[in-house]
Parts: sequence; structure tokens; C-alpha cells
Amino acid sequence: MANYETADWQRTSGQGTLGSAGQDVYGSSVQDALGSSGSSTPAPQEQTEGPVARAIEEQTAKLPSDIFLWAALGSMVVSAMLRMSDKKDASLFVGQWAAPFLLLGVYNKLVKIGGSDRLSQ
Repeated sequence: MANYETADWQRTSGQGTLGSAGQDVYGSSVQDALGSSGSSTPAPQEQTEGPVARAIEEQTAKLPSDIFLWAALGSMVVSAMLRMSDKKDASLFVGQWAAPFLLLGVYNKLVKIGGSDRLSQ
């Protein structure tokens, strides 16, 4: 790839190359982008959850993590059975449930490990 193509790709994709002083080819420094602390995450005192999120997390933390895995596998099995019975639309609808179930399982695991509001504990 020629240099002008690389620069064009970097400009359109948001990818910059760093120069000698920590600046990308467009002049903004990495420190400016990350703020003065050098971290891309907000300070801990800014991260608080509302009462609704806290209540949801308390309830989901009570569920076993493997229930979401079994729900995802069950939706795949039901989808396959619907497909074999020539119900294509229903099969596609039920088959798309697997990804949200797995995502909910990951969320559940993260809540159990660390929670989202460590300051109030």
C-alpha cells in the first residue's frame, strides 16, 4: 500500500500514527485525548449507579450464571427443530435469542465479580 493510501485510510478510520512528541499526524496529542491523568476511564467518584440499576444488579446476581448458557443452547435447539419443521421465520426469530442470552450471562458474571458501583459498598 502506498503512503498516500495509508494516510487516507488512517484519516478515514480514525487511526493516526504517532510522531516523535506523542502527537498523531493531525496534530492532537495523546495526552489531550486522554486528559491530564493519562487514563481513558473517568475518575471513580464520578461512577455511581442509580437505585434502579442497583436493584437489577442485586436480583441478577442471585441467578446462577449457567442458566443463561442453557437458555442460549435451548434457543439453538428449538431453532433447529423449527427449521426442520419448515418454519423458517420462527426458526430465525428464536435462533437470534442465543446471542442476547449469552450477553446477559456475561453481564451477570461481571456483576457477580465486581459490581458496577464499588463506592457504595
